[in-house]
Amino acid sequence: MYVLGIETSCDETSAAVVKDGKEILSNIVASSLEFHKKYGGVVPEIAFRKQLETISQVTDSAIKAAGIPLKKISLISVTNEPGLLGSLLVGISFARGLSLSRDLPLLEADHLYSHIYAGMFGLKKLPLPFVALVVSGGHTSLFYLRDFHRITPLAATQDDACGEAFDKTAKILGLGYPGGPLIERLAKNGDPKSIKFNCSGTKHPLNFSFSGIKTAVLYYVNGIKKRQSGKLYKRQTEDICATFQETVIDTLIQKSFLACKMRRSKRLVVGGGVAANNRLREKFNSAAKEKGISVYFASPRLCMDNAAMVAGLGYQLSRRDTPR
Repeated sequence: MYVLGIETSCDETSAAVVKDGKEILSNIVASSLEFHKKYGGVVPEIAFRKQLETISQVTDSAIKAAGIPLKKISLISVTNEPGLLGSLLVGISFARGLSLSRDLPLLEADHLYSHIYAGMFGLKKLPLPFVALVVSGGHTSLFYLRDFHRITPLAATQDDACGEAFDKTAKILGLGYPGGPLIERLAKNGDPKSIKFNCSGTKHPLNFSFSGIKTAVLYYVNGIKKRQSGKLYKRQTEDICATFQETVIDTLIQKSFLACKMRRSKRLVVGGGVAANNRLREKFNSAAKEKGISVYFASPRLCMDNAAMVAGLGYQLSRRDTPR
């Protein structure tokens, strides 16, 4: 079964063709990131205007790259939530138009659940049931999956998402946007034990809060600059990045494995853009080994927003649901 996936939830425009929910035949992604950098974040109007300009071309490229004629596509799967309203509307409208014109079944898929499914590619068998952590620029959430039709939300962030905290911390340090890769690179040369940062506590033990650590970095940086005539030296920046990153990752690990304990799960899936962070993967794998838990990551290229994960999830949903 060939599924065409379409993803336009944020600043990427993506289309992909996936066979039987397992084999990625094509996965084309066009990003408008360069247009957002000078603003320090995604500008919704720029994002959806670029998506309007590229959605048709990207979809056509995905179908050609897959080597599968459109008449062999059995299903269209498109992201319907969560995301930027205008961006989502571009993808949904295009998918619905294509569905009607070609008389193709259409399924609408949740963006966060698609990120979870990204970790399923390359596996011979789905590791069900499992706990899933989705950690990205807009979301930090925990779920429990019996299967992809029975997903229970366990927790979410109370304020800033993890990736958002990386971006804001990078802005405080004057590093640029997006902040995650920049902080990760500088953190390699820093001392993660040189400063004391903490993530805010939460009433619910599994919920997340990252606004407090971002504010702590701001006050710490302002204090240094006040003592050093407005300067922040490279070594100090590296130490701040290392300590911030380590603290955030430790919080993600602690809550994710607590969720596994509460649900008596020996399997954990980690997805979303922040899951591409190499230090995060290293520490999660180490902690999982100590606790006797199997942890699964999507490949780095599938951690970012893409349509292959949407097509894969659509295939799973179509096995029970009747597409609209």
